[in-house]
Amino acid sequence: MGRSRLRQITAHPKFPRPFQKLQGGSVWLRSDVEAYIRDYRRPKPPADEDEQG
Repeated sequence: MGRSRLRQITAHPKFPRPFQKLQGGSVWLRSDVEAYIRDYRRPKPPADEDEQG
């Protein structure tokens, strides 16, 4: 994931606040990020049966 995409995701109003902000960047708790993914990630569209080889 690139930095610009990371900024887009972390700018989402529901994205968790960083656990800690360090000189090199922010740090999030894995459990907070996984909860965000579980609650807010869009589901992948189902695979089209015609395209399976």
